Amino acid sequence: MTDASQIEIPPTFVAVFVAPGKLRPSAPYAVIAARYELCEDLAQTLVPTATQLQCMHDLHASAVLAQCLEALAGPGAVVERAEARWVVCRLAELLDWEQPVLPAEDAAG
Repeated sequence: MTDASQIEIPPTFVAVFVAPGKLRPSAPYAVIAARYELCEDLAQTLVPTATQLQCMHDLHASAVLAQCLEALAGPGAVVERAEARWVVCRLAELLDWEQPVLPAEDAAG
């Protein structure tokens, strides 16, 4: 058994790879698993940064999450915009913050 076969990928992450109107992901399991590991690591890594941003700058959680989304999806991003959106939602979950209301994705995103 490979390490990848032991990874439990949440349905919310698999949904990132399912096009509207489709039922199956657009990428193979190995690709989705690798992307999931990257995105989960990003969310875990952002926990202290988000907490520090909120405390030091007296920001509302939604403002912190919006800043994280823009940083993750900005120039030179290592994740796609849909993945960045998932990371921000996962970050909110990890911090026990309300899920963010994210702006609608544009046609390119």
